[in-house]
Amino acid sequence: MHGNGNDFIMIDEFEDEIVMEDEKPLFASIYCNRRLGIGADGVIFLQKSDVADVRMRLFQQDKSEAEMCGNGIRCLVRFAHECGRISGGKCTVETLAGIIPITYHEEDGFWVQVEMGKVSEISRFNINHTEVFAVDTGVPHAVVFVNDLDFDIEKKALPIRWSEKFPRGTNVDFVKIDEGEVVVRTFERGVEGETLSCGTGAVASAVVAKELGMVGDEVVVRTKGGVLKVSFEGGTAYLEGCAEKVFKGIIV
Repeated sequence: MHGNGNDFIMIDEFEDEIVMEDEKPLFASIYCNRRLGIGADGVIFLQKSDVADVRMRLFQQDKSEAEMCGNGIRCLVRFAHECGRISGGKCTVETLAGIIPITYHEEDGFWVQVEMGKVSEISRFNINHTEVFAVDTGVPHAVVFVNDLDFDIEKKALPIRWSEKFPRGTNVDFVKIDEGEVVVRTFERGVEGETLSCGTGAVASAVVAKELGMVGDEVVVRTKGGVLKVSFEGGTAYLEGCAEKVFKGIIV
């Protein structure tokens, strides 16, 4: 499945463990490889939860487990719905970043709105003569505003990605404001490269842009993988976008 091109291998462990717990990091490393495996930005496990309707576990190619993923959670919701684990258009998802309230509908595709929680405090740094805004949207993000998005993203992102300012490391979002819309390219921690879209990065970019007075409460965010919508209400950020199924298969 994918959310705006951010793609994931989905595994249903709601009833039974399919991949042993200590093998999950290696499994993700092997099967996320786009040449030697299936190919994906991460592996998502759908599991039972004691505190929410379902639980999401996301492992990435570098063997790390991510706290949260805005695009991945939308795919998880569609997967859970199609597996018969949730119904009714609303659910809650347990993640390492907390319990996430969700609404979804199936008009003109499968659309999911994610309640991303209260907007966190924004910090401002200067890293390698670059102004960086740090914000946490479930995972850490460093937002950098630019006038042009045509550049070598890895070269610009790596000094920020590994900066001592971010003890856990960080995702890096390069943002251009174009006629009131946010255009973003994201270098993702864990993937260790640019992805076609990053949901938490879209929210982080919109949060900082709103704080700086560049956008209002309803924000269109354009990524290489498509359009996401970010909105703000009462200090809470919401992310909305589609979730698409690409294919179903069996690993032998």
